[in-house]
Amino acid sequence: MSPSFFEIVQLADGDYALRRIDDDAAPLVRISFSDEAREMLEDRDMNVAKAMIAAGIEAAGNISHDIDWEEDESEFADNQPHYTLH
Repeated sequence: MSPSFFEIVQLADGDYALRRIDDDAAPLVRISFSDEAREMLEDRDMNVAKAMIAAGIEAAGNISHDIDWEEDESEFADNQPHYTLH
């Protein structure tokens, strides 16, 4: 299997996305900033999106080998909120 290459792009609606270069499917990750956040970030929103994606990839790499995903999903499936709190 050939290695996948990824790119971070700004979408037409202003959101940022991580996607495979050779695939037109839905992005793997999508980041959306509110108007208020964009105002606070000034012209640094792309840099923040890059940092967020890099941190997510690093965190996923650090924990993916320590977790039995099937066991965790069944244990918490009914207790999960319908939102993500960070």
